Amino acid sequence: MRLVLVVLLLAATVSGCGIIGKEFDQTEGWSAAELYNKAAGEMDSANWKRAIELYRKLETRYPFGRYAMQGQLDIAYAYYRAEEPEQAIAAADRFIKLYPQNPYVDYAYYMKGIVNYNRSVGFIDRFVPTDQSQRDPGSALDAFEDFGELVRRFPESKYAADARQRMLYLRSNLAKNEVHVARYYMKRGAYLAAANRAQYVIERFQRTSAVEEAMEVLIEAYERLGKEQLAADARRVLDLNRREGRFIDDTPPPEEISLGRKIWDYLGFDRN
Repeated sequence: MRLVLVVLLLAATVSGCGIIGKEFDQTEGWSAAELYNKAAGEMDSANWKRAIELYRKLETRYPFGRYAMQGQLDIAYAYYRAEEPEQAIAAADRFIKLYPQNPYVDYAYYMKGIVNYNRSVGFIDRFVPTDQSQRDPGSALDAFEDFGELVRRFPESKYAADARQRMLYLRSNLAKNEVHVARYYMKRGAYLAAANRAQYVIERFQRTSAVEEAMEVLIEAYERLGKEQLAADARRVLDLNRREGRFIDDTPPPEEISLGRKIWDYLGFDRN
């Protein structure tokens, strides 16, 4: 008899655990609208992790429809604010793949560019100004390509003007990075490599402030290589452009943006 009671108690315990496990997920049975509105509320409260969790549930339970579609963009933004750049880019790419004709797909391209634009900025960089041109150019190149694709595909997008401004700034920093590499070669005594790198900047990054410095590196490299005529020719070009005022100043950094979530307000999601 005692054995029977123990078995029954164990069964009741296991059954109770199952019930508790189900009750623990308060979202069980929520509609797509309820999940979306709750996730949106968490976003408005800057509870990024909780918002991501709810958007995932929305995507899993209701993979189709307008809420799932908006949720795809929202979760990309949530990942961005939660400082998970890889996940943010993956979510934006997923939206682009699923909804290539969506009227707001330009936002997804813009999101990718912004994430890559900011992803190399560390905690210290937010408080201590640093020379961004000396960072690894990988993310800058990715951002430049993302913004470029946005501008090519959607030249009339409301994000296009900002994207173009950021491309100019990125191009300037990429040119400076090439000059940093050329100077590194100079320090190592690799004068031919330095000359080639400086020439690359002069040819490929015209209308950037880095061209003047690249000319200086080129002249020094030619002198170290014993190519006096080439050095003299390069110096004449440098002096002429300085007299004519053809070199330009640094491209100013773009202003900080307030990248938001509510781009589809007219659909009235939050009121449903």
